[in-house]
Amino acid sequence: MAAVAQGHQVHPDGRTWKNHFPKGDLWVFGYGSLIWKPPPHYDQRVPGYINGYVRRFWQPFKPDKDRKTLTCSQSTDHRGTPEKPGRVVTVIERTFWETLDDPLARLESEASTTGKVWGAAYHIPASHAEEVHGYLDEREIDGYSAHYTPFHPTVDIEGANSSSGSSPIICMLYVGQPTNPQFLRDPADREPQNVAQVISAGHGLSGKGSEYLFLLEKALEGLGLGTADVHVTDLVKRVKAIETEELAEAEEEEAELKVTRSLEGSAEEPGRENGRATIE
Repeated sequence: MAAVAQGHQVHPDGRTWKNHFPKGDLWVFGYGSLIWKPPPHYDQRVPGYINGYVRRFWQPFKPDKDRKTLTCSQSTDHRGTPEKPGRVVTVIERTFWETLDDPLARLESEASTTGKVWGAAYHIPASHAEEVHGYLDEREIDGYSAHYTPFHPTVDIEGANSSSGSSPIICMLYVGQPTNPQFLRDPADREPQNVAQVISAGHGLSGKGSEYLFLLEKALEGLGLGTADVHVTDLVKRVKAIETEELAEAEEEEAELKVTRSLEGSAEEPGRENGRATIE
């Protein structure tokens, strides 16, 4: 996968990321499943936000039925089939999003988190940075490209200079580019009710599409915001309306338990040192 740094194609060997992290360590921002399924070998998990992007379920997930084995991306976000792709989340550059017709644009502009995408940043020490970078490239290979952007932590970062405190730090994140084949180009496919229908009907090796949505909702609530962003909460309401209320509430409760267990498990030292097994 060719990475993208500040809008320019870079060599796919992954070495260019070190231009952004001269000490050899790595900061990775998670806005989707990385929030509740952290990367291996992290030693810090910090809540916060990035600016200049918008989070949307506008990335269809269509696994390759001809592959004999699943990539990490498929095993983690496999919420559909080749014949019936599911939906997974991506972030879109806000300047591009503003050129699109989005029914939630008005609500987005009124939200208290306008211009912010909340998530969790993970620090990977230099001893494991190369390994984890390669792992994430493999995990996010289907339609995602690496970007680098300032991350604004909401808590103090271990090892930060006292003078800088919680100043922004550069983080790597994976973005579903509108130019990639996976992006939903047809405005009708991006309609909230259409997206909710696909999420509700989606099912793959990793479970139901609605479970992925509820996991994201609960993971965002767990960051301390009290609620997820407008797009996610709107989709939750729509999916609940499609499914029976009792079933949806049961799935939400189960999602909350899974988020808690996943983060508690990843925080244990044996789990972190287990490498890839931690995240699958």
